[in-house]
Amino acid sequence: MSVPRRRFLLVFGLFVLVIAGGVAYFADSAPDGLDSVTQRGCTVVQTAQGERLEGHCIAQNVTKHVFSGGPLADYTVGGDDRWTGLAGVIGAAVTLGAAGGLFWGLRRRTGGE
Repeated sequence: MSVPRRRFLLVFGLFVLVIAGGVAYFADSAPDGLDSVTQRGCTVVQTAQGERLEGHCIAQNVTKHVFSGGPLADYTVGGDDRWTGLAGVIGAAVTLGAAGGLFWGLRRRTGGE
């Protein structure tokens, strides 16, 4: 790998990690667009056991995601909202690593390499 390409990848990786860690703190905790649409027709009621939906809407048929109890669920680390930036950095690093590994593995090889 040439030095300019290596330098570009290093700067790009650092830029992505800084943006992921900084922008993650500005993430909105309100329901996103998909959640909002699926909750139309229902009212969210707070109970002692948590939130409950009253009415008729698509969201009443939602089940927990297989990773909902995972250490990085809900854009936090271990459920602690103070670590949102760290969750963003970990997510970006894992995504960059997976994508980089995939592209590195699938790259077209020439006869000289």
